[in-house]
Amino acid sequence: MALTLEALNAAPPDEAVRLLDGIYEHSPWVAERALAARPFRSLAHLKYAMAQAVATAPPELPLALIRAHPELAGKAMEAKTLTAESTQEQGKAGLTNCTPEELERIRALNKAYGEKFGFPFILAVRGPRGDGLSKGEIIATFERRLHHHPGFERAEALRNIHRIAEIRLDDRFGVVPALGNDVWDWQEKLAAHTDPGYAELGQLTVTYLTDAHRACAAQIAGWMREAGFDSVGIDAVGNVVGRYEAATPGAKTLLTGSHYDTVRNGGKYDGRLGIFVPMACVRELKRQNRRLPFAFEVVGFAEEEGQRYKATFLGSGALIGHFDPKWLDQQDADGVTLRDAMKHAGLNIDDIPKIQRDPAKYLGFVEVHIEQGPVLNELDIPLGIVTSINGGVRFVGEVFGMASHAGTTPMDRRRDAACAVAELILFTEQRAAKDGDSVATVGMLQVPNGSINVVPGNCRFSLDIRAPNDPRRDAVVADVLAELKAICERRGVRYTLEEAMRAAAAPSAPAWQARWEKAVDALGVPLFRMPSGAGHDAMKLHEVMPQAMLFVRGINSGISHNPLESSTNDDMQLAVEAFQLLLDNLATEKEAP
Repeated sequence: MALTLEALNAAPPDEAVRLLDGIYEHSPWVAERALAARPFRSLAHLKYAMAQAVATAPPELPLALIRAHPELAGKAMEAKTLTAESTQEQGKAGLTNCTPEELERIRALNKAYGEKFGFPFILAVRGPRGDGLSKGEIIATFERRLHHHPGFERAEALRNIHRIAEIRLDDRFGVVPALGNDVWDWQEKLAAHTDPGYAELGQLTVTYLTDAHRACAAQIAGWMREAGFDSVGIDAVGNVVGRYEAATPGAKTLLTGSHYDTVRNGGKYDGRLGIFVPMACVRELKRQNRRLPFAFEVVGFAEEEGQRYKATFLGSGALIGHFDPKWLDQQDADGVTLRDAMKHAGLNIDDIPKIQRDPAKYLGFVEVHIEQGPVLNELDIPLGIVTSINGGVRFVGEVFGMASHAGTTPMDRRRDAACAVAELILFTEQRAAKDGDSVATVGMLQVPNGSINVVPGNCRFSLDIRAPNDPRRDAVVADVLAELKAICERRGVRYTLEEAMRAAAAPSAPAWQARWEKAVDALGVPLFRMPSGAGHDAMKLHEVMPQAMLFVRGINSGISHNPLESSTNDDMQLAVEAFQLLLDNLATEKEAP
């Protein structure tokens, strides 16, 4: 019989600890500490409370928790002394049925890992979907994590312990994240489409209007029709548009969506999560034969990443009338113009102005997106409320000194261009860190024609500075540029600097941010507010209508634009439930007299 929150909340302390026995391996203290947070409002609240019990414990307790876990396919498995939970998990991943070669490799990895870190390798072998990783995936992860810094790997071990506990709690409570599974599966299936040259390498790359891109659009459109959208189409720039009409004709529309193109060798969830989460909501509305007092429009934006052509946000930009006809003459790496690519895809360029939306007919724009960073992952929080999409400024520059002999030029006589830029890099890092949420990066650094025995005569560099609001961004920019000038004057070198891009910050509309907060709070999930350092389609819609975003935690330290990008079925389930609550609450607002 499945455990219930009512029973757990009502149980005496000793009984409550017994009910949670085995969730954290041989560590009843986790449950004991977590019970201080009773009454638990939801299963998500319980999961967070147990993770916090570990996070706030004296350091020796989390380390003991890590060491309480058995090695994968280790001596405890051979001796059949694993706990029932560990036996099930390792068996489901096939670790109880390894070939001699696989066992030999895992034993060697266990030995090397233990010698380096002093605790066993821990992996949630049931994986992000909950149905088990392959032995190949397990070994590849083992090999990758063996290179981590000890402090980082200790934290990664604990994060995997929390995922193991989450799956065990789902089993204990008889909970299946069915909607999260569907969203996860849609993304996995869509990843079958990838551009030539990358498919052979097992890499996901979908750039604007390639055959893989068009296959993605057709796949999304087909799933939208199956989900029950009233109308589905592909517009003049390749956006996939699904509409679920309102109970009353002529009612305003809530707009949502994200992009389905990817960076090269990217992840499966960036952008696409924001298409499939609302798609799941529409399917549930259709199953209930329920209409809302507003129309609901979900858009799979055709292009956001700027990978094939220099123009970016082609999908969302076209919806607000931002499509420059000059872009049609841009060429990709193979010399194919944007105009020819659109014609080849069967798109009617003359229809592009017709897809511009009238903001007066829309309530606003909301977007769900994987976080693309480590913050939620490190805090053990599944959802984040976006307060603003950072504004940014980019520069490309070059410092000119004097190339000279590395052996004969005294240190106090040098005009080293690279050292000037190095000094700027460190100042930039320190200045951005003072603001908390500001970030600054020198992502490109080059000494043209550099030699090992020559003092660098010039050095090229880039600057990328971002902040949640424009005044803060501009203050960082001013300080960095002033320091660049001072460094060059002091070192006797000169510089050039060109502004390459400037984008305004897009703060969330307070009313819509509050709607996300109300929905997340109702799930019993802690409210965590954070800016977005990455750009999103919401930035474009922000120019004509109110917008707000919801972030979903990523695993593997939240890495994104990378094949390791991932999230879990449980977190996707919470994202769908949060979106459903936002729709329900908005419906109540609109129906109120």
